Amino acid sequence: MTPAMTSLKDGLLKGGLGSLLILALIILVVFPLTLDLFRLNLVGKYLTYGFVAIGLVMLWGYGGVLSLGQGVFFGLGGYCMAMFLKLEASDPETTKIQSTPGIPDFMDWNQLTELPFWWKPFYSLPLTMIAIIAIPSLLAFIISFAMFKRRVGGVYFAIITQAVALVLSVLIIGQQGYTGGVNGMTDLKTMLGWDTRTDSAKYILYFVSAGLLIVSILLCMWVQKSKLGTLLLAMRDKEDRVRFSGYDVSMFKVFVFCLAAALSAIGGAMFTLQVGFMSPSFVGIVPSIEMVIFAAVGGRMSLVGAVYGALLVNFGKTYFSETAPDLWLFLMAALFIGVVLAFPNGLAGLYESHIKPWIARRVAARKASVTPRTPAAPTPPSTSLSSSAPPAAPARA
Repeated sequence: MTPAMTSLKDGLLKGGLGSLLILALIILVVFPLTLDLFRLNLVGKYLTYGFVAIGLVMLWGYGGVLSLGQGVFFGLGGYCMAMFLKLEASDPETTKIQSTPGIPDFMDWNQLTELPFWWKPFYSLPLTMIAIIAIPSLLAFIISFAMFKRRVGGVYFAIITQAVALVLSVLIIGQQGYTGGVNGMTDLKTMLGWDTRTDSAKYILYFVSAGLLIVSILLCMWVQKSKLGTLLLAMRDKEDRVRFSGYDVSMFKVFVFCLAAALSAIGGAMFTLQVGFMSPSFVGIVPSIEMVIFAAVGGRMSLVGAVYGALLVNFGKTYFSETAPDLWLFLMAALFIGVVLAFPNGLAGLYESHIKPWIARRVAARKASVTPRTPAAPTPPSTSLSSSAPPAAPARA
């Protein structure tokens, strides 16, 4: 191997890009070539949870802030996209049998006669894409600014995020005429006239979701390697020392909480596009805790490990629910408890403690077997002491 190739390999391994390249190879090449369309669509849905998982790595693993309400931001992003798709599906020609054509069907069922003003910006796709990021980030800013400026953290902040998830899910269910209620927003078929239910559309949405996930991981890696990432780690371990050094710790926490919210919202929007509906079942406490499990199983300090955790846990849910419908919840609990007890640092910790040293030993052994031994220097021929000794100096009188 040339020196340039060796330096490139070392740079990839030290920068963490090697594991990202392996992940990209798996989700962009291996899965599309080996899975049928139905299973690939399921994997695409699992990848949308990967956005939440990497956000939790930044928030919980690097920032030291545990949030049990990430389903709120996942759901808000999904509902923003669902509102755009629902308005497109509710044109006057399609809804001409309703009492009030041109509005979503659940509004007509609840006797609304006109579209609410706050729905109208979602006629525009660019405004919808801005709202997917802006609305969850704004809510995250309000919550985190109010809490962290008062130094509310730890378990108290986790409980507050749970309360926010509960309040939002109850609000969505209660306002049935505006949100679709417990059924959510369904029958989402087209996007700008493009049928998202076709086989080609499912492939395209899968690759878009995978590409956005890889870009999000690269963004988070850049944050981790910057000065901000160093301060986040210092804040997690010695918050008072960082504060006494003159930094505003609360604003760092606000930033990383808003970043995690924006990533979760992108995942929710892609989920709505791929699945074709959004409901309050993805907003409440239970899905929010499941999202924390994704990061815990994968490793809360590893971005790539968190994606593997999301894939493993959701694959386990699908497999166990198909093979053991009556026991799948117990099997999922056993999987989670077993992984956490055996590998406290998740799958990424298993890789660092066992697999990576094993690979290093194998590589070192291979190099030792390939490297040619340097021949020993030839030994000069031995001579007698009398011939090699210099002539004696003449004796002086």
